[in-house]
Amino acid sequence: MRQVALILAIGLSLAGCLDEGTKKKTEAPPVPVTADKAVARDIPVTLQVVGRAEAFESVAMKSRVDGQVAAVLFTEGQHVNQGDVLIRLDPTDFATRLQQAEATAARDEALIAKMRADTARYTALKERNFVSEEKVNDIRTNEAAAAANLRASKAALEVARLQLSYATIRAPITGIVGSRLVFPGSAVKANDVTVAVVNRVRPLLVNFAVPEKHLPQLRAARQAGTLKVDVTQTGDTSQRFEGTVRFIDNAVDTSTGTILLKAELPNRDETLTPGQFLNVSLLLDTLRQAVTVPSRAVQQGADGNFLYAVKDDSSVEMRRVETLASEEDVTAVRGAIQIGETIVTDGHLRLTPGAKVRVKEVSS
Repeated sequence: MRQVALILAIGLSLAGCLDEGTKKKTEAPPVPVTADKAVARDIPVTLQVVGRAEAFESVAMKSRVDGQVAAVLFTEGQHVNQGDVLIRLDPTDFATRLQQAEATAARDEALIAKMRADTARYTALKERNFVSEEKVNDIRTNEAAAAANLRASKAALEVARLQLSYATIRAPITGIVGSRLVFPGSAVKANDVTVAVVNRVRPLLVNFAVPEKHLPQLRAARQAGTLKVDVTQTGDTSQRFEGTVRFIDNAVDTSTGTILLKAELPNRDETLTPGQFLNVSLLLDTLRQAVTVPSRAVQQGADGNFLYAVKDDSSVEMRRVETLASEEDVTAVRGAIQIGETIVTDGHLRLTPGAKVRVKEVSS
């Protein structure tokens, strides 16, 4: 009996050792991960869209009279001020018409002087009964007709002066003139051919469209203050330009479901050019002291976004979250995550809920 009991004790001891060895072999080692802390910070709520630069003012200049170009006095791409002479037309024809109008006006002035003298003389004769009332009325009618002719002559003289002045084409605004579109000897017609284009680029406008679903946020942001934009060039984020939304269209484009906005940028260095595509970041709101995590910590699953939180026992727990806004590499989230908790930022592929982890690095 003693031998049997001894054999059973030895068997049970061996079985326990085998179970313990098997358990150690099946227990997975901790997964190495990097982690970070969830912190509270202010996060701007922005809308990222693509816009196009637009001249603050743009004038396609056309001749106001028919004529022939005598001289082009600007250089392509030149900065011009309002009133600078850009193009001169041959003024000979206009100067001749002006002289003719001046002569006609002088003739009519002489005629009206004679008619006034006649009226005064015949009125005096009528008082002495040397002429009839009918004759005096005829003289007065002639004076009135001469006065009308004089007014017409003066109007024609003014038109001739204006046409002569139109032979000199001046910059209507301060800005940058474009390429040469006409050359000396070119014939131009009134309001027909564009002779030059002047763009005002300081300040500059940026037009862009946003989906109509953001209209409530746009209205709320505008009521709270001015709408700000942050603009960068496509492919070059080293320079950022700040501007203010000056225009929100009064209707949604039914074909695209978007609404047009325009922002004004100072563009003091003239870095941006009309027609250029730009990246526009529109500030809609600011989340105050929101729970934020590194953006790489947020994972996408079949049921939505989630992240792994590291518990005190070095195991991980899956937490469902909703992303609110992002700035650079930080994302504001809402859900089952608290400020100060440790969350996994790298090593997600080998993780399952409840898995043990070994944190290689924790940023505070």
